[in-house]
Amino acid sequence: MPTFTAADGTRLAYHLRGAGETLAVLPGGPMRASAYLGDLGGLTAHRRLALLDLRGTGDSAVPDDPATYRCDRMVDDVEVWRAHMGLEHMDLVAHSASASLALLYAARHPHRIRRLVLLTPNPSALGMRTAPEDRLAAARLRADEPWYARAFPVFEAWLTGRTGFDEAVMPFFYGRWDEAARSHDEAAEEQTNDEAADRFFAEGAFTPDATRAALATLAVPVLVYAGGLDGNPRPDLARRTAEVFPNAELTVQPGAGHYPWLDDPDFFVRRVTAFLDGSGRLFPDDGEAPGVAPTPAR
Repeated sequence: MPTFTAADGTRLAYHLRGAGETLAVLPGGPMRASAYLGDLGGLTAHRRLALLDLRGTGDSAVPDDPATYRCDRMVDDVEVWRAHMGLEHMDLVAHSASASLALLYAARHPHRIRRLVLLTPNPSALGMRTAPEDRLAAARLRADEPWYARAFPVFEAWLTGRTGFDEAVMPFFYGRWDEAARSHDEAAEEQTNDEAADRFFAEGAFTPDATRAALATLAVPVLVYAGGLDGNPRPDLARRTAEVFPNAELTVQPGAGHYPWLDDPDFFVRRVTAFLDGSGRLFPDDGEAPGVAPTPAR
């Protein structure tokens, strides 16, 4: 397990999986250890994944100053990590909450990004958040599921602030609530640093207008990747995220939730590798299938 030292002296760890050209990956949660990403549906057959454990998670050390869990405070960690790996430029994938970390990194270090994948992103760094009514609208798409009648009222009560979080809502985060999804969810408690998660989006973390202005000139290709059944973000919010960039495209994976590599690994790997390789086609041998091919953001 390779490690490096952040600017404040905190020892940070990352994990290497697969072979080939390095693909840097930032885990979401927020502040969940990178183990939940697995091999990203088999992406390790095409790229060597470098999966960072953010400070205080997984095999990375707890910092002396808990204020450094704030999203913007970790941009320097990503830059030190890149330099440590010897990458002049890097392809970067960021899942969920860490999309905001990647957005801040790209705004501050645009010349260090070669290609950027924002995977079911939380675009808080752009001043955009999913509204409860949007998450409920996405949840209603699951009305035919056997668990829906019990889960939806609990989900609605949580999103409207009437009750606290309840595990009964977790099926809404997955395209298929099967044994693999349940096992993936059960691991979350031990993999997540709750104190760090509470500080990740702390006041002062974001300056959306400045970040938008910086990203409006980011010339590199960007892929914003959404799940068709995901409520956070819904495809419309993912599209608006893509519209911030001058060179972005949107993919919506049919039937996928917040972890699309679990729901249809073949679709996920083919689409992401096509983007990273610059081919830009989901089905390079068969043509672009209606409704699932890359969609320009504008």
